[in-house]
Amino acid sequence: MPDSTTVEILAEVHRGVGRIQLNRPKALNALTTDMVAAIDRVLASWEGTPLSAVVLASTSTKAFCAGGDIRTIREYSLAGDAEASERFFATEYRLNARIAEYPVPVVSLIDGLCMGGGLGLSVHGGFRVVTERAVLAMPETGIGFFPDIGASYFLPRLPGAIGMYVGLTGHRLDAADALYTGLATHFVPADGLGAVADALADHPDDPVDVVLNRLAGRSPVAESGLAEVRGDVDRAFGAPTLGEIEKRLRHFDTPWAAAASAAQESASPQSLEITHALLARGRQRTLRECLDAELALARTTIRTPDFLEGVRAALVDKDRAPRWQRTSLGGGAPQA
Repeated sequence: MPDSTTVEILAEVHRGVGRIQLNRPKALNALTTDMVAAIDRVLASWEGTPLSAVVLASTSTKAFCAGGDIRTIREYSLAGDAEASERFFATEYRLNARIAEYPVPVVSLIDGLCMGGGLGLSVHGGFRVVTERAVLAMPETGIGFFPDIGASYFLPRLPGAIGMYVGLTGHRLDAADALYTGLATHFVPADGLGAVADALADHPDDPVDVVLNRLAGRSPVAESGLAEVRGDVDRAFGAPTLGEIEKRLRHFDTPWAAAASAAQESASPQSLEITHALLARGRQRTLRECLDAELALARTTIRTPDFLEGVRAALVDKDRAPRWQRTSLGGGAPQA
């Protein structure tokens, strides 16, 4: 029987495998403070249990996790409840660190949307399995925020300048792109995903990688669209400044470059500045240092007009027409 105390999280140990399912399907498993705290408590309670692996999954085929419940964070900010906002981020980041340091392999099954906080749950574990329906993204610059949940650690460590590109533009990666970049480690067709936990239980002495490879279908990595534009990604987003990135994108004069430029033009200038500085420094920081820096930034950023406006436009009124405080780059952003 599940040992969780909330229906939003289903958790049990079965045949030596810890199994956690996110169970808030109507909200695409958007994470609340209670949800991340529940997952953290479950993982903490299992640390003394002899497990061969922990599997994180979703009861929904639409989403693994669409991110944090950012609408609620906006409501906290509007109400002046800084303590509630900080409690959410601090709890979430503590969970991210626990997953990264967990004593047994953590396997995330990514079927459908995996954005923001969903990547925080999955990327820090050793194994990330994607299906043909997987969509991964860090879209925070479009809502007046910045890539957090340890993204300032893992994005700069992606090949070339891919991390800067993904962080600034919110580019959506399909399964092929996720495998190409290393955000995903294995591909299993959606109809085979339910067999993963049982396969791990059946072969507790085999390496997790070996078990997952037995279940894998034909990898779509050769179909990665991101791989096709990798050279341009590195040349443009490897530039030292936001202004130089935009200049190089205009020079390319390609559909990919135009789309990347348009994504940045629609994003919050404040968020672009924070993100660029944060990712530039992240390569020199440990994960815990990155999470600490992100928490300090989150405290400040969620009180800014751009965050309140960005969430309004994307998730409250849904008019997709944010009116940013500034229309161009240059000064005023919280320091990374």
